[in-house]
This record gives sequence, structure tokens and C-alpha cells, in this order.
Amino acid sequence: MEQTFMKERKILPLVLAMSLPMVISMAVNSLYNIIDSYFIAKVSEDAMTALALVYPVQNLINAIAIGFGVGLNAVIAFYLGAGEQEQADKAATLGTFLSFIHGILLMVVCIVGMPLFLKNFSSDQQITDLALIYSGRAFLFSPVINVGLSFEKIFQSIGKMKVSMFSMICGCAANIILDPIMIFGIGVFPAMGITGAAYATGIGQCITLLVYLFCYLFRPNSIKIHKKHLCFDFMVIKKIYSIGISATLNLALPSLLISVLNGLLAEFSEKYVLVLGVYYKLQTFIYLTANGIIQGIRPLMGYNFGAGEYGRVKKIYITSLTMNVGIMMIGMILSWTIPEHLIGLFTDNLQTIKIGVSALHVISLGFMVSAVTITCSGALEGLGKGIHSLFLSFLRYVAIIIPAAYIFSRFWGSDGVWYSFCFTEFVTACFAGLIYRKALR
Repeated sequence: MEQTFMKERKILPLVLAMSLPMVISMAVNSLYNIIDSYFIAKVSEDAMTALALVYPVQNLINAIAIGFGVGLNAVIAFYLGAGEQEQADKAATLGTFLSFIHGILLMVVCIVGMPLFLKNFSSDQQITDLALIYSGRAFLFSPVINVGLSFEKIFQSIGKMKVSMFSMICGCAANIILDPIMIFGIGVFPAMGITGAAYATGIGQCITLLVYLFCYLFRPNSIKIHKKHLCFDFMVIKKIYSIGISATLNLALPSLLISVLNGLLAEFSEKYVLVLGVYYKLQTFIYLTANGIIQGIRPLMGYNFGAGEYGRVKKIYITSLTMNVGIMMIGMILSWTIPEHLIGLFTDNLQTIKIGVSALHVISLGFMVSAVTITCSGALEGLGKGIHSLFLSFLRYVAIIIPAAYIFSRFWGSDGVWYSFCFTEFVTACFAGLIYRKALR
């Protein structure tokens, strides 16, 4: 089979070949939020705060789509490694159909539930109205997001990372072009403000899905989606959901964390809520290279595990961990050398920039050690051990950081919330190393 290169090529070139397109894809994907935020920041600080309040729910939608896709990716890669082509095709067909159903449900639930959600985090009616306007348009594209991400993970599972890269670049390029046109109004286009940002992003996501469909239909693929496979198969569905639910919770837990931290920070000032929102947009960009490597190694881990190449599984893990530590070191250096420029991308308020610089200095101290947890979680998902990965995420996003943020904020005020980030990374990394070694044995 054409995927045999996953167990034949040398480890470092293989990891680089699988990861670099995903790093670029992740960079492009992160630009969706960065670009929207950059242009909306030019509208008003209230609009930017509204975006920060919507972000946890957007993250939840993406978490469910990506998490289920991770399960689909791992199952397809495992079946291919084991030489079970028909089961791989069945997984791809069922997974794509279920992704569409998830998208419909998320669209309805999130649009209906958004007013109640926002009441818990802001008493400013103008900010709430802006958040509802943006979310009401952006969430309409949930089915597109879910189906698009299922195709992304299918292509990744067969090693076609460049297809994902190209598809995301096309969608993001459209978003970059449309954002200023639809937000501020150019030529025949009226100024739509925050509404234009939502539509620009949604159109970009539609273009990404169309490129995936074109590549699937008109280029040779070893995975076939066919209606004959659209039948209930308990074992296939169980495999996808057993990994996908854990991966979804892994990705959804940050939404819970952000909501809790927004509540803590709102006690001090809404400027701190804005800074937290800005940090998470910057964090996406800082962590994207590490996350790209993780996306690259997941199918490698699954394929080699399915093929019984356990020695290669260990080497892939060590190689990716070393690369991630180096990447996060660069992120920490940037956070200490140019923090004013990073925060200044999203606000020109000097007080907000000062708060953001202080937050970046403290939080970035945990970047390098976080590479251990990130790599262990991704490797465990690739091996089909989703519960172990979920436990690490629960520690990182709930069990340690939330109590720490509350306790530290009682002693050090708003700065205590920033201290809780690096404290959590150090504690979680210790657990991650132990859990991965035990799971691998």
C-alpha cells in the first residue's frame, strides 16, 4: 500500500515531512482568529471584548469537530497499518456522515444558548449585543467546519498533508481579502462591522471544504467514501468515538477554563478579560508549530502501532518531543523580547498593553515544560489511548489550574491568575511523563 512509507523512511525526515505541511496548515488556521481580531480591534475595544467572550464557544465547536476528526484519523491509520482497507473506508464514510450531524446540532444549540451564556460574563449591553451579532452569523457555518475537518483528518491519515495545507491556505487567503472589505466596506460592499468579520470567516471555511472535495473527487486516493459503507457498524463507531470523545474533551476543556478565568478576571476589570482573550489568540499562534508536529505524528504513531513497529513508535515520540521543546523555547523568547508588539496588534490602549505584557512574561515561563504534556497527549491519542490523554488534559485545564487561579488571585490579585498558568505546566508535565511511560509499557 502507498502508506508503507510510514514504517520505512528514517524517523527525522519522516516526522518533518509529515509535520511541516501541518505546521503551515496550523499557522494558516490560526490566522482566521488573528485576522478577525486584528481588523475588529480597529473597530472598537468593545468589539474586541465581544470577540473574546464568544471565543470559548467557538473553541468548543472547533474542539468537537477536531476531536472527532482525531478519532477518525487514528482509526483509519490503524486499519491501514493492519491492512484492513474495507474497514478504513467504512470508518471514513461513517465519520464524514456523523461529522455533518454534529455540525447541525452544534449550530442549533450554540445559537439558541448564546444569550444565556453571555449573561454570565458581561453586564455591558453593547458588548453583549455585539457578541450575539457575531456568534449568530459565525455559528451558521458549523456544519461546514465539521465536514471540512473530517476531510482534513482523512487526508492526514493517508499521509497527504499537503492537501490539508493547500486547502487551508485557500480558505485563509479568502478570509484575509474579505475581512477588510466586509468589515469596513470597500467599493460596492457596505461596511458591515463585526457582522462582516463573521461572514468573511465563514466564506473562507466554505472555500476550504470545496478544495477538499475537489481533491477527493479528482485526485487518486486510497480511501473511498461510498454509500455502501453507510451502515451501522458498532465496532468502527465505537473505535472512532472512544478516541474522538477523549480528544474532544481534551480540546473543549480550554473553553471551560477560559469561561472560569473570565469570571475571575471580571472581578478586577473587563480589561483583564480582554487581555486573556488576546493571550489565547497569541497562544494559538505560539503553539501552532508544536501542534502541527503533533498532528503530523498522530497517523505515524497509529500506523506503526497497528503494524507492530513498536521501536519506531518510541523514536517518533522522542524526536517530536525534542523538536517541541526547541519550538516552545522560541515562543518564550518572543514573549520576553517583543511583548508590547504582540499585545499591540489587538489594542492601542496603553493600560491594556501594560497588563498584557505582564501576563505574557509570567505565562511564558511554562512554555518549554508544556512541550512534555503536549507531546505525551498527542502520542497517546495516536496510540488509541484517549482516556490517558484526556486525564492529562483534565489535570492541565481543570483540576490544577482552576483551584490554583482562584487561590493565587486571593493573594496576588489578577497577577495570581497569570502565575497559575506556569505553575500548572510544571505540575502537569511531571504527571505526563509518568502516564506516558506507564501506558506505553
